[in-house]
Amino acid sequence: MRVILLLADRHGPEGGWSDAQISRAAQTSIATIERVRRVCVEHGLERALQPKDPEREYLRKLDGKAEAQLVALCCGEAPSGQTRWTLRLLAGHLVELQIVESVSHETVRQTLKKTSSSRGKKSSG
Repeated sequence: MRVILLLADRHGPEGGWSDAQISRAAQTSIATIERVRRVCVEHGLERALQPKDPEREYLRKLDGKAEAQLVALCCGEAPSGQTRWTLRLLAGHLVELQIVESVSHETVRQTLKKTSSSRGKKSSG
């Protein structure tokens, strides 16, 4: 942000660069340059230099206890008719067991990735 504003400064010694020049020098898009300028004009320099606060807060679907139950579930036997657990099967089973009210397979994937779980596959080491 700082580099963009310094290069865009029309009162500086260089007289300000064009958006295309700034884009190449800062390795960013012209849309980002326009957004930084707009924030600086509308909200001031300090706000333009600070990262934007997230507009939405994401609450965790799976707490520590639910994560432990998920890992235990995926390390156990797969459901009958299945050779292994899939992310969708795990998500559905968490809901069936009333561990969570609802959960997506993507949340299950991210949780297992975070816990370094292999979903039942043997270690290569």
